[in-house]
Amino acid sequence: MYEKYDVIVVGGGHAGCEAAHAAGTMGCKTLLLTMNMGVIAQMSCNPAMGGVAKGQIVREIDALGGMSGIVTDKTMIQFRMLNQSKGPAMWSPRAQSDRMRFAEEWRWSLEQNGHVDFFQDMAVGLLVNDNRVEGVSTQLGIQFYSKTVIITSGTFLNGIIHVGEKQFGGGRMGERASTGLTAQLEALGFESGRMKTGTPPRVDGRTINYAATEEQKGDANPGRFSFTDTPLLTDQRSCHITYTNQKVHDVLKEGFDKSPMFNGRIQGLGPRYCPSIEDKINRFAERDRHQIFIEPEGRNTIEVYVNGFSTSLPDDIQFKALRLVPGFENAKLFRPGYAIEYDYFPPVQLALTLETHLVGGLFFAGQINGTTGYEEAAAQGLMAGINAARKVKEEEGLVLGRDEAYIGVLIDDLVTKGTEEPYRMFTSRAEYRILLRQDNADSRLTRIGHRVGLASEQRVKTLDIKEERVMKVLSMMQEISCDPLEYNAFLAHEGSSPLSQKVKFASLLSRPELTLQACFHGLPSLNEHLGQFTANVLEEAEIQLKYAGYILKEREFAKKLGALEKVRIQPGFSYESIKGLSSEAREKLTRMKPGNLGQASRISGVSPADVSVLMVYLGR
Repeated sequence: MYEKYDVIVVGGGHAGCEAAHAAGTMGCKTLLLTMNMGVIAQMSCNPAMGGVAKGQIVREIDALGGMSGIVTDKTMIQFRMLNQSKGPAMWSPRAQSDRMRFAEEWRWSLEQNGHVDFFQDMAVGLLVNDNRVEGVSTQLGIQFYSKTVIITSGTFLNGIIHVGEKQFGGGRMGERASTGLTAQLEALGFESGRMKTGTPPRVDGRTINYAATEEQKGDANPGRFSFTDTPLLTDQRSCHITYTNQKVHDVLKEGFDKSPMFNGRIQGLGPRYCPSIEDKINRFAERDRHQIFIEPEGRNTIEVYVNGFSTSLPDDIQFKALRLVPGFENAKLFRPGYAIEYDYFPPVQLALTLETHLVGGLFFAGQINGTTGYEEAAAQGLMAGINAARKVKEEEGLVLGRDEAYIGVLIDDLVTKGTEEPYRMFTSRAEYRILLRQDNADSRLTRIGHRVGLASEQRVKTLDIKEERVMKVLSMMQEISCDPLEYNAFLAHEGSSPLSQKVKFASLLSRPELTLQACFHGLPSLNEHLGQFTANVLEEAEIQLKYAGYILKEREFAKKLGALEKVRIQPGFSYESIKGLSSEAREKLTRMKPGNLGQASRISGVSPADVSVLMVYLGR
């Protein structure tokens, strides 16, 4: 009755959507199996995409041919480029999304993919034969057969929701938990653990006094995530900022004895860098206030997300405390905040392709690997979808290096180091931040996406044109001559040293205090030379010019370290017989099964001496 598939994706969240889209676009017959067709691509927590490091990930997903950037551009209600006062390595796009439209657009995009089928049911087990996955069994007793399976279960595996002393099963408020898979995976030899995350209350926006808050507008000239020609944002919606106070903190403390975080009912660790409001008060007792962001859930709803007030305290305490926050004096709750505890599987049990070591053809992506965040999940789903499709085609898996993408850093960190708390991406986790900028994600990754059959030929042509124009701008900058008579008044206005003789514009722009935008405003004649080029081309050229030395150094450093990545370690390699290795290194290497010497060198407990010994045994 039911067809056999190349790829089955279990779960319809951000990871599952990217996985299904990638596998289907690459020509694989794909089934998206989800417990509820009505909540595909649901934004379970905040209605936003991007942010510091996360925005870079969304642009990388787009550059490879994924959909998160395109869906965000089509449904966002505000856009901001964060960290523009810092260097370009820190610039990070962030969008406020229309939550309902985001999910609707994602589902519609998947429905346009002719290779993707859908089925609503709960996966309760895997079909495994001789350590290879052969499909999935469901709660209805259906067996779907496939060559590969990607599990993207989010917070649903044995999920428990906590609101004060109340607790009940669920993967999301109003949705049931998923059962059966954890027990089977443990029986197959997988190690599991528990993690926790939380979400704040949702509020009726009609009851907020916005006059008592600070308005936070979007950028005057909003950008976009996708390198394709998605529509530019108009009619932006503002967010607002307010703050807690000591009265708020005192009321929240009244509920600490009933908090599942503090009384031991929650065993899983929560995200360190996105703590609950009670955790903030407890950990940062010296602070008399904490920032609260008031974020609209969409254009056509009055529902508001109270970012910064994540909590699992009793609902009456939440309500009482929230009404003491300026602007919320008359607030009405749509629903209280809650914490959710769920199963995950330490990602050291995976290869860099996200395929499990224990069961061939089985891939994990998203929160099942211990991550937090839509962007981190989507990136893993994309890579799992690509690699499942390549496995079906009997092609080598795609692994991105740490010098190629934040996605490469993310997956390498997870697989090599593991995580004991929800992993969130930061720019500080990347060694090559100046190489991994948000503006050049297409140059880094689009040709790779095209090579694997995901990014279109048109994307490559668009990239070729952009890069040709960037080179032309750089060449013109080397030719434009700057006369002191014309330029010194402008330089004095910008607080820059005057010219004593003519110099080339490239030399002038390399001064850190000067920007190309300021030059355009202060030097009208410059428009005659460079006014024909688009803003993204000019921005890319300026960055390449100003940071040429840093970029070169990082590339040279990456090249040196990259030599270790090229020394492959064959599956099944035995470390036990190598006497020169420390006992800790033997134990860690045997457990984590690194795919190359570079990955082995980053495992905690593997010393430089151990790496030298390995190099000898590997013939290097």
